[in-house]
Amino acid sequence: MDSMKNRLKVYRAMHNLTQEELAKNVGVTRQTIIAIEKGKYDPSLELAFKIARFFGVKIEDIFIYEESE
Repeated sequence: MDSMKNRLKVYRAMHNLTQEELAKNVGVTRQTIIAIEKGKYDPSLELAFKIARFFGVKIEDIFIYEESE
């Protein structure tokens, strides 16, 4: 199964943001941010772009797609 790893927690910490604050800024619930950080939920492309834009980085700086062997 292919999976997506992410550095969301790292970027959030670097910007000193709570999950709640990030969620408000990108228009989702805190639960969504928690699920993404835990790798339980892969965001839609639209949401992934919103998050990357919010942090001013490329989408692949935060989200790392890994193909399984």
